[in-house]
Amino acid sequence: MKSMIKDNIKIILSEIDTVLSMVDEREVDVLVKKIISAHTIIAVGAGRVGMATRGFVMRLSHLGFSAYMFGDATVPAIGEGDVLLASSGSGETQTIFDLVEIAKRNKASIALVTGNSESRMGKLADIIVKISAPSKTKTVDGVVSVQPMTTLNEQCLGIFFDALVLRLMEETQETHETMWARHSNLE
Repeated sequence: MKSMIKDNIKIILSEIDTVLSMVDEREVDVLVKKIISAHTIIAVGAGRVGMATRGFVMRLSHLGFSAYMFGDATVPAIGEGDVLLASSGSGETQTIFDLVEIAKRNKASIALVTGNSESRMGKLADIIVKISAPSKTKTVDGVVSVQPMTTLNEQCLGIFFDALVLRLMEETQETHETMWARHSNLE
């Protein structure tokens, strides 16, 4: 018998709720303070994690932050007072790890959103927000997904970042209107 799309949606939303209900508000508080105080924020993530992170960087720009996604031609130098926001479910992706090392050498703060705080990146990070979704290298007790590969992590990351935008809007007194004023009008 074929699965019904509404049943699949209920399963997916339940999985997302299970993972995101475990996010530690204290970790989020530290990340919010660091984002607000940062001179520049440069974000990095690979694959679908990178896509979720790119959407967050766009919203940071709409909020008025100086925010960039690694790989864009306009990414400035990174240094003291800046934040490298690394998104990596495993915390072990080599290309992202290399960038974390470079940013650390240049005295930037490292903020890591990961499912594996004990990872190589976790050991270098100044701030960690743990998203307890299974990754390619680590299972999570009590969290099993019917979805393929690391889909659950990527979904949770996108929703987490959207929830973080709402928190940043509160903290910075930004509104839909002030954010729309910074949205591209070249459409």
